Amino acid sequence: MRAALEENNRVKDATMNPWKQINMNAQGKVRFTPLGGLGEIGGNMAVFETETTAIIIDVGMSFPDETMHGVDILVPDFSYLHTLKDKKVFVIITHGHEDHIGAMPYLFKELKFPIYGTPLALAMVENKFNEHGLSADTKYFNFVVLRKQYTIGDMQIEWMHNTHSIIDACSLAIETPAGTIIHTADFKVDHTPVDDYTMDLHRYAYYGAKGVLCLFSDSTNSHNPGFTKSEKVVGKTFDTLFELAKGRVIMSTFSSNVHRIFQAMQRAVKQGRKVCVIGRSMERNVETNRALGFVDIEDKHFIEVHEVPKYADHEVLIVTTGSQGETMAALNRMATDEHRHIKLKPSDTVIISASAIPGNEGSVSKLMNKLMKAGVTVRYKEFADIHVSGHAAQEEQKLILRLIQPKFFLPVHGEYNHIAKHAKTAVECGVDERNILLMTDGDQVEITTKYIKKVKTVKSGKTYIDNQNNMTIENDVVLDRQKLAEDGIVNVVAQIAQSNQRIVGKPVVTSHGIVADKEDKNFAKEIEVLLETMMLNMKPEALKDHKNVEEEIRNVLRKHVYRTTKRYPLIIPSIFIV
Repeated sequence: MRAALEENNRVKDATMNPWKQINMNAQGKVRFTPLGGLGEIGGNMAVFETETTAIIIDVGMSFPDETMHGVDILVPDFSYLHTLKDKKVFVIITHGHEDHIGAMPYLFKELKFPIYGTPLALAMVENKFNEHGLSADTKYFNFVVLRKQYTIGDMQIEWMHNTHSIIDACSLAIETPAGTIIHTADFKVDHTPVDDYTMDLHRYAYYGAKGVLCLFSDSTNSHNPGFTKSEKVVGKTFDTLFELAKGRVIMSTFSSNVHRIFQAMQRAVKQGRKVCVIGRSMERNVETNRALGFVDIEDKHFIEVHEVPKYADHEVLIVTTGSQGETMAALNRMATDEHRHIKLKPSDTVIISASAIPGNEGSVSKLMNKLMKAGVTVRYKEFADIHVSGHAAQEEQKLILRLIQPKFFLPVHGEYNHIAKHAKTAVECGVDERNILLMTDGDQVEITTKYIKKVKTVKSGKTYIDNQNNMTIENDVVLDRQKLAEDGIVNVVAQIAQSNQRIVGKPVVTSHGIVADKEDKNFAKEIEVLLETMMLNMKPEALKDHKNVEEEIRNVLRKHVYRTTKRYPLIIPSIFIV
């Protein structure tokens, strides 16, 4: 009995700590550097490096906050990638969401590397390349097959199917000289997905049983207890909403959430409704997914936007973009009666099947107000299952932690509070808290069989992009815009006579964002008095350099404006010495 107990204890230890099988004498080192997606939601990008090889996992974009005036999207700073010229570099794509592929065209305008990904993910990258005039760069594409290892530099990489809010999403099993690393990318464990292709948990268990050195896992929903609901529950909600709708149904969601769109289309076909897809990204994604066989709905069920008036209201489903309240999106233009073809009617039902991305709450609220004023029936959060997340809640995170049982754990994807919470979940699941690191963008971590530690910080940050011309906006331009918005501007134009150090005539003073229009004359008079006093006290030789005079004026005005308004405006003096 004692022998059996001892043997069972040994087996239990081996079962609960499969990482002990790792060859502890392996000399390999791996460095991991997140350049986006840590300390934020979105903009995901990270670099894995060995001595000879670097793989870039995803190249995503994120959205600006309200202080970034005129900025449409943010892409990661690629500076660090320019330092990898002595290594073989590859891009690895996990799935086709904007926050994982949205910055690809901007990377390829600077640097070009071979790209590996599943067919749909690369098809969506190709759409982006075509938009940016990079169609020739599809020659860098390498289409991968699931459950197959690819030799990429000195690493062996396998794409493992997972379930998420987009088709063809994958996790990565990366065999390196230091040991096996698992990167879940974005995931949830959906046992009843729309296409019935569940998460390939067998492969996670397979690698877990062999021994995993380090697990990187999605932390987005780490505060949510329990399980994230299946995508199929949204279909049941659609059944109810379509039954209640008497007129046209207008459904808006993320253009990449094709399973959501597909479920709405299935209900439309069942009810005898024609499907009209509106919005450039929505049209493109539906077309791509149909071409690849992921959306199986016949052509006869689709109509063009100009054909909508030919059908009775109860015979139409409109699928459109704009669930985040984007100003130029189709739904917002319908709500403001600016859409060329679709005019909203009181009999319309608008379904917003999405939740507001952090930072977009104000835009979504404005959209809701516009739709309500238009008199339509809006279906949003009052139906609990009108939207479900694509990210794992705590119980799903625990399942992956228990299947993998890694030695080291690095929570990724999310703000600091998300990764900190995920770390606590990992400790509950048996990971030694000394083997967990909390990172932010730019931190570089070295992983070996014996230790994990932060070794340095590299340059990271964001590049601002104007979508109107797909051009970069320099940091100082954005800072100037912020200053103008917050503190205003003062322009002073004056002529100064060098002979007597007096102002010739009256200075021209204009200000914006400092004082009310009715106070402009008084403000200009105050500035005039200040300048006259300053000129009288200035040494004659100082007038020989008008730049020095302008700087002195700037300092005097800054002090005065701060004293009277508690603001630091942009002050632009233009001085002419005669």
